[in-house]
Amino acid sequence: MGADRITANGDVANKIGTYGAALLARAHGVKVMVVAPESTFDLTIADGDDIEIEQRSGDEVTDVGAVRVAVEGVPAWNPVFDVTPAKLIDLIVTDKGVLEPPFDAAIQRWLK
Repeated sequence: MGADRITANGDVANKIGTYGAALLARAHGVKVMVVAPESTFDLTIADGDDIEIEQRSGDEVTDVGAVRVAVEGVPAWNPVFDVTPAKLIDLIVTDKGVLEPPFDAAIQRWLK
């Protein structure tokens, strides 16, 4: 999988659905590899809980074309990204090398 942002502990934000894919991979014994450039790392963010997740318009969920299919006033949660916890990731491959868990220590060593 790719990554839009990687935190200091190795949690990864990517397009919605990535977390679910990582859960399925883990459940079936398939390894998860993240491939991302160094510029994707944001060490000012400790972990995935601190990543601000962009939201799309709720209309994408409540409407089909110009027709509303949900009850008026019902809010919709429509995130663009989700966060995959580092514990579900086996490797992070960067333009400068491969990182293995535990990622918080590996990221610190890699940046030196």
